[in-house]
Amino acid sequence: MITLGKRGDIHARRQALAVVRDREVVTKLFTELSERYRDRSGGYTRILKVGYREGDNAPVSIIECVR
Repeated sequence: MITLGKRGDIHARRQALAVVRDREVVTKLFTELSERYRDRSGGYTRILKVGYREGDNAPVSIIECVR
């Protein structure tokens, strides 16, 4: 999604809207987030594995955007 925001053309915006479906989120993606990651060529997220959920023992992770 961030790569689409960095492209910034109308086709990329329509592709993002097909997945996200919320115009406010897509607007933030194409304005704020695309500027934040303008110089970064990839690796926008960090995944931290925090263990297993009690009950069904499913793996639990936290995903965050890298600055």
